[in-house]
Amino acid sequence: MPSMTALHPISRRSLLGGLAASSALAMLHPFSARAAANQAHLRIMETTDLHVHVFPYDYYGDKPNDTVGLARTASIIDAIRAEATNSVLVDNGDFLQGNPMGDYIAYKRGMREGDLHPIIGAMNVLGYDCGTLGNHEFNYGLDFMFNVLNGANFPIVCANLTKGALAANARQDALFLKPYVILDRKVKDGAGEEHSIRIGLIGFVPPQIMTWDAKNLEGKANARDMVKAAEAWVPQMREEGADIIVALSHSGIGQQDYAENLENASVPLAAIDGIDAIVTGHSHLDFPGPKFEGFAGVDNTKGLISGKPGVMGGFWGSHLGLIDLLLERDGGAWRVISSTSEARPIYRREEKKVIAEVGDKADVLAAAQKDHEATLAYVRTPVGKTSAPLYSYFALVADDPSVQIVSQAQTWYIRDMLKDTEQKDLPVLSAAAPFKAGGRGGADYYTDVPAGDIAIKNVADLYLYPNTVQAVVITGDQVANWLEMSAGIFNQVARGSVDAELINASFPSYNFDVIDGVTYEIDLSQPAKFDKDGNLVNASAKRIQNLQFDGKPIDPGQKFVVVTNNYRAGGGGNFPDIASDKVIFVAPDTNRDVIVRYIVEQGTINPSADANWRFVPLKDTSVLFDSSPKARQFLSQVEAVAIEEAGEGAEGFARFRIKL
Repeated sequence: MPSMTALHPISRRSLLGGLAASSALAMLHPFSARAAANQAHLRIMETTDLHVHVFPYDYYGDKPNDTVGLARTASIIDAIRAEATNSVLVDNGDFLQGNPMGDYIAYKRGMREGDLHPIIGAMNVLGYDCGTLGNHEFNYGLDFMFNVLNGANFPIVCANLTKGALAANARQDALFLKPYVILDRKVKDGAGEEHSIRIGLIGFVPPQIMTWDAKNLEGKANARDMVKAAEAWVPQMREEGADIIVALSHSGIGQQDYAENLENASVPLAAIDGIDAIVTGHSHLDFPGPKFEGFAGVDNTKGLISGKPGVMGGFWGSHLGLIDLLLERDGGAWRVISSTSEARPIYRREEKKVIAEVGDKADVLAAAQKDHEATLAYVRTPVGKTSAPLYSYFALVADDPSVQIVSQAQTWYIRDMLKDTEQKDLPVLSAAAPFKAGGRGGADYYTDVPAGDIAIKNVADLYLYPNTVQAVVITGDQVANWLEMSAGIFNQVARGSVDAELINASFPSYNFDVIDGVTYEIDLSQPAKFDKDGNLVNASAKRIQNLQFDGKPIDPGQKFVVVTNNYRAGGGGNFPDIASDKVIFVAPDTNRDVIVRYIVEQGTINPSADANWRFVPLKDTSVLFDSSPKARQFLSQVEAVAIEEAGEGAEGFARFRIKL
């Protein structure tokens, strides 16, 4: 791929919001400039949700990508270190899975004891001070994860991952990793005098890993509530002399009020006495930023979470999270007297074009070069052909060929698996969702596989995650509620309204399950029955209309096999009545492998959406939604709904209109 090292080192933004001149030798941050005697400027840098993105490269599209890559983020790290005398670099988890390089290492190259994973090799080059675990670290199993972690030249901490049952007290938990580390450092104050400081770093992973990766963790591990773990360990860190404590929270910025085992617990976590600052992630967003306006417990202007400095540094290396602390010595102890926060990007958009803000750091690329080249060879391997293109540009508004082919493969597989079981005579349905459908991934984040050869890179594009196949047995009534939950992705639309916003942006596309094997309509004039967290909010609502099986209204009491993945079958997404107690089949195969095998057996697949679902017509009503500008070329292929262009959207998206 072409090198970007000739680009100017960085287009730098000051943390106070203005633009500063770019320079290989950075100017000092205002905190460094104004620090007095007994005051020091401490800079905390965060990467999060890297998902194996070392190179600025899209392995699915097989082309360079200026919006991703630790090699680019590394250039910002170098510049930021030059702006301050005292700095700490941490990673907030989800570094091990998420692109084809991760799968190549896990499934082809392997990780024997003593091997170095390319993401760890790249992080070692940058001299990280500490890291924590994200939920995707567990996708390939504990043995694989620990073989990877053994190569890190920096500590990995996690205060709530236990080796077995939870103890009566969190401090008595048998942990896999150290709950925290305390770094002994020297800092220079504003008078140039050097002082000792002890910086505590403590890490947390969402307890939902026990659902999402039950096949890898059940009987081997457990996870304690993040807030409860922090309440136990933070006082001990203070007892051991930590002057400043930073929480590494692989958890999103969600509700303010505490509830047990929250997935997005960063607001109540930051509120714990003794935590001075918090780095967050998991949600693939950037904080401070416009997406967090109006959140309870969050000051988006000052970059505060529960009154503490906080940051979320995007995903895939798109941003570097940055917290600047002005510290003051008071009676021999340090305290935070001021702070700023920023998620500093590696690129910007100008007139729909992506402009790289930084170049590559050559030694980071070198750390992963061999595995990058091997990954390219791996993803380019053909497995079959498709007679028509596969794309997800309209997957949220109409039955879609990219989702259809996944369901076809799942149905083909599960019928063979169940042919000699007691479930062999039950009707089979298939649930699948569009993983790449824009949203938080941006205007280029869609599946687009042209007609012709299908390679492994295309299958990985169709099915993003290394989930495994599972099947549940549920009733017709539960099928209806499953679809009611999925239909929560749509905003309620008043009859007769013009150009209403269709998609609820807070509802993730991977929870928009389409169930094949039944036909149904979605009435947008009805309110959602469930909210995005699966809570019943409108018991009488009925968005799902005319639900039929085999051409007849579905029998509420009839039993169905529904084939899905381990995430959904285990309760992921909080779908009503869908949990591990409904599971009747746990496959040894990933959904991706099943798709590959299906394509290999078919030789040539003929994907076409069967339009088994559509919207209920609403007279004189229209809605708007966003998709990629590339979607325009496929408008004529969409069945069951008439879509027309409606201008330009924000951040590189195109707008489209549906007249209901």
